[in-house]
Amino acid sequence: MNNKQEIMQIEILTPQHWKSYELIDSGGFEKLERFGEFITARPEPQAVWDKSLSENDWRKQAHAVFENKSIKDEMNEKGNWNMLKKMPERWQMDYKYKDNLLKFKASLTAFKHVGVFPEQAVNWDFIIDKTKAIGNKTAIKTPKVLNLFAYTGIASLAAKSAGADVTHVDALKQLVTWANENREMSGLKDIRWVVEDAVKYVKREVRRGAVYQGIILDPPAYGRGANGEKWVLEEGINELVKLVAQLLDKEHHFLVMNLYSKGLSAIIGANLIQNAFGKKDNLQIGELYLEDSFEKKLPLGVFSRFSSL
Repeated sequence: MNNKQEIMQIEILTPQHWKSYELIDSGGFEKLERFGEFITARPEPQAVWDKSLSENDWRKQAHAVFENKSIKDEMNEKGNWNMLKKMPERWQMDYKYKDNLLKFKASLTAFKHVGVFPEQAVNWDFIIDKTKAIGNKTAIKTPKVLNLFAYTGIASLAAKSAGADVTHVDALKQLVTWANENREMSGLKDIRWVVEDAVKYVKREVRRGAVYQGIILDPPAYGRGANGEKWVLEEGINELVKLVAQLLDKEHHFLVMNLYSKGLSAIIGANLIQNAFGKKDNLQIGELYLEDSFEKKLPLGVFSRFSSL
């Protein structure tokens, strides 16, 4: 009998150096955030504790408050922004990591999002570092990176800014248009835009025998494809990870997977990776969070990532 016990290390990561973003307060199923010059208040089902600031303080600070009927229901995110102070519907933000400067637009959408998920900054750093490492330390001078469920494309910008040949896949044309505007704003060129259901695209790439050095997976909890395809994270993620495993370069590679669903843990991510790729000694798993100015930590999904370098 083998009595050796392996201890899986779960990491807790949060952005450290992003000056243009701030989580001011959280609680009461809401979060108060500063995106550049402008402050928003919007629903957050994970913020189950009390707010540190009063309701009056929140309304004094906020430029816009997102309102819908059920702030705890992830399936019912559509609502309206109540404008408390004058602000543009779209404005520029930027993010700098080492010598890489990314520029992108934030915008008030009908689904409470603003086009930016700030907790993902730690993964943008990872993507930049690993893309550069493959380009500098291997014979592959221009790594190929696939970004699935790519949304407004900040991870695509990160990979492109580090020298990758990037393919950006999202089912919604308006989001791909937004991502292309972000590319132009960042002064980057030649990202390949694909408006298609991510699973369909991956299946076709597998049939083609395509190979990528970097793959980024950031699927939503729920979604619809361009032709009405239904996506439920818990139902589809296992098949998708197994398909992606057939596309990733066996020798020089990195993978980043984000899961945002209250029913999924970091250990589930580890099991998915091990099932599809085999045991990875350099696998990192953990939880992403943002800390507000009162030192309350807001969990915002789990990640799994590994690289060959």
